[in-house]
Amino acid sequence: MNVPIAKPETIASLCLSFDFSDGFEHLTEAINQLMPELQFTHVVTRGNWYRLGGVVDADYRPISQNIAQWAEESSAGDVDNLVAEYIDCGYFATRLAGKTHYFTAPCGDGPEQFIQLEIEELQEVLDRPLIERDWFPESLEEFLDPLDYPRLEPEPIGSAYLQFRRITPIESLLKESSGKNRSMQSLARFFRDWHESSAGVQSQFCDHWILALREYQDSDGEHQLSAKPNSTFSGELKVTSLGDTPHGSELANAIHGYDRQVGYPFAWFFNLLSSKSDNYNLAEAVLMDQMGAFDYLPPRDLKVLRAWEAKPYGV
Repeated sequence: MNVPIAKPETIASLCLSFDFSDGFEHLTEAINQLMPELQFTHVVTRGNWYRLGGVVDADYRPISQNIAQWAEESSAGDVDNLVAEYIDCGYFATRLAGKTHYFTAPCGDGPEQFIQLEIEELQEVLDRPLIERDWFPESLEEFLDPLDYPRLEPEPIGSAYLQFRRITPIESLLKESSGKNRSMQSLARFFRDWHESSAGVQSQFCDHWILALREYQDSDGEHQLSAKPNSTFSGELKVTSLGDTPHGSELANAIHGYDRQVGYPFAWFFNLLSSKSDNYNLAEAVLMDQMGAFDYLPPRDLKVLRAWEAKPYGV
C-alpha cells in the first residue's frame, strides 16, 4: 500500500524547531499534521545509549563540537602528540546522551503494513577529563572512547534537542530485504505467525512491537540491514521460572495472565521468539499439555506452535 510520507528534511526541520516546553505529546500532534493520511502514535522510548561528543574547556566553553575531528587534526595522526600538547589544558571530553522515541502508524491490515518513525533526543553531557596523567592511550581510537577510564557525573552542558533519525515503511523494507539474509527471512515468518495467530486477529502489531534497525557490512563488504523486533511493553514480566516449568491449569493460568498484562493473546509465544532459546522449554511444556488432557490454546495458535515445533526459529 502506497502512502504519502513527509520528506526527511521536513521531519528534520520539525525536530529542530520543537520546543520542549510545549510538552512531548505535542510532538505527536505535529507529526500527524505533517502526514494527515497516517495516524502516528508514540509507542515507546529507548535510552541509555550515547555517541561521542566534543571538547570543552575548564569553564565548559566549547573547543570543538566533534572530538573525533578535533583529535585527528590536533594530533597529526599521532596520539602521543595530542597527549603532550594538551595534558595540562584542563579540557573535558563530552558525549551525547541519547534516547530514541519510536512512533508507528498502521497503513494496512497486515502486521508488516506500518510506518516506523524514529526521532532521537540528544543532550551533551560531561564525560571525562580529556587526558589523565596516569593514563596514556595507545591509539586515537582508544583516546576517543576508552574502556577503562575515570568518568564524571554526566552534568548537562547544553539543552536537550531532537534529531530526525529515520522513517521506514516496514512492508517495503521486508520486500526488499527478505531474501538477502536469514534474519530477515525469520522476521518475515514472525509477521506470518502473528497474522495467523489470535494476536493478529485481535491486535495491531505496531501497537506492541517496534523494529530495532541496524546497518552493517557483511564479510563480503555488502551493506546489510538487521531488524530485530522489540516489545513496547516496559514492565517486568516472567511467565515462569526456567528451571521449574509448571503444567496443566497452573501453566494455562500463567501464560493467560502474561497475555493479559502485555495486552494481547499469545503474547508469551512472541516474547519467546524474540528472546531466542531462553524460554524454549516453556513452549515444550505447553505442547506436552496439548498432547494430554489439556486444551487451553485456540486452534489457530496451536497450529502456529506446532509449526514452530517442527521448525524452530527466533528473531
